[in-house]
Amino acid sequence: MLRVLEERMPEVEAIVPLASERSRGSRVRWRDDDWLVDAPRAGSFEGCDVALFSAGSGLSREWAPRAAAEGAVVVDNSSAWRMDPAVPLVVPEVNGERAADRPKGIIANPNCSTIQLVVALEGIRRAAGLTRVLASTYQSVSGAGQKGIRAYRAELAGEEAYGSPFPGRIAGNVIPRIGSLLESGWTEEEEKMRHETRKILGLEGLAVAAHCVRVPVEVGHAVAATVETERSLELDAAREALRTMPGVALANDDRDPLPRDAAGGDLVHVGRLRRDPDRPHVLHMWIVADNLRKGAATNAVQIASLLRG
Repeated sequence: MLRVLEERMPEVEAIVPLASERSRGSRVRWRDDDWLVDAPRAGSFEGCDVALFSAGSGLSREWAPRAAAEGAVVVDNSSAWRMDPAVPLVVPEVNGERAADRPKGIIANPNCSTIQLVVALEGIRRAAGLTRVLASTYQSVSGAGQKGIRAYRAELAGEEAYGSPFPGRIAGNVIPRIGSLLESGWTEEEEKMRHETRKILGLEGLAVAAHCVRVPVEVGHAVAATVETERSLELDAAREALRTMPGVALANDDRDPLPRDAAGGDLVHVGRLRRDPDRPHVLHMWIVADNLRKGAATNAVQIASLLRG
């Protein structure tokens, strides 16, 4: 997030790094300077324009209202506020105008896979409407944080993956669930994609179902999406809708977008676009993005940039 902030918001002159008590007194490098890390306390957010939170749901529930009360606009990367009806859930290319309506002074950053999915969906929605979305995700180990990366690298090296966040070996394997299993049989990750997609697109009745899978890739999530539209959309028109959608890079038919290629960038790459052979209102597509950047840090910084006009 600090790296993206430096790249995309050169007008920012100062930061106030806050972390847990055990990190108090350490320093982070930003803009060729070392910035002293403090722990949050009363008054920490006074004078701050924007507070970028990425500290987990528990701390966000505790500190986001305090930061907002002290005058900062909070952009929260956790799941704590995403479904709060008084908190906008924003992907700037899709519904950036919602950032202006924030009764609690908090704006939520969506789930990583949801972000890349809705950027592609919005292009199609603008051209032909939407009635149903089916999404199968192929999510990299970095989506589980540093523990996921360390476990993956340890397994590749033939070592014991102590503290692995995965229920089984991930190197050379795929795990067909992400997050806790709910009584319904769906996982928390799958329910996030369902409800967040509806909220961001402003389509509360949209039929959405997801199957979220963890794969042995370090950075970069992929989504295979089946999209049913309100109106039939010719393939050339679908291509044009995606080509002109902000934030989307449409791949040529002879070059599939890959996680390795998307890593390090901020665009949502779409390829394998095709019409269903039996249903004229159905399209299929392959969507790839860097989950650490566009799926988290970049989207948050884009929101912060909206706030500064």
